[in-house]
Amino acid sequence: MAASSPFRPTLRRRLLLSTYTAASTTSSLIVRRCLHEGPDTVEELLERHLVKNSPRDDEEDEFAARRRLTSTRREALGLYRDILRATRFFTWPDARGIPWRDVLRENARREFEEARFERDPEVVTRLLIGGRDAVQKALDKLVEASKTAMAEAEDQRRGGR
Repeated sequence: MAASSPFRPTLRRRLLLSTYTAASTTSSLIVRRCLHEGPDTVEELLERHLVKNSPRDDEEDEFAARRRLTSTRREALGLYRDILRATRFFTWPDARGIPWRDVLRENARREFEEARFERDPEVVTRLLIGGRDAVQKALDKLVEASKTAMAEAEDQRRGGR
């Protein structure tokens, strides 16, 4: 029953504090501290709980950041090349008489230049995914339109005979 008493930990704490006080007044200076006593100063608190960065960790973090940057840069260049390759198929002119190929390339260049200095990894990833998705959708629509045009041409050829 004494073990379940809520006053038991408080009594233990008092005993440990009295032991600490008595031990610190003796000449042999025995220091016994409990976890619940806490640090004496703010500096001690910070020293105990803050993670200390070594120069090696900073170098590793910088290397990891460069590697991520290099991989996203590589992905961005790959996406830009894919856009240039895909625009070859858009040969017809728009309402102003400019080939869609040139319009699409100009817009892609402008968007890449606007996002050139973006450093937030989430934003860069979102832009890359959005760009890949847009290229794929444009190519899918182009293929669908080509199939429709070929089917119409085949129907006209068959009907014309």
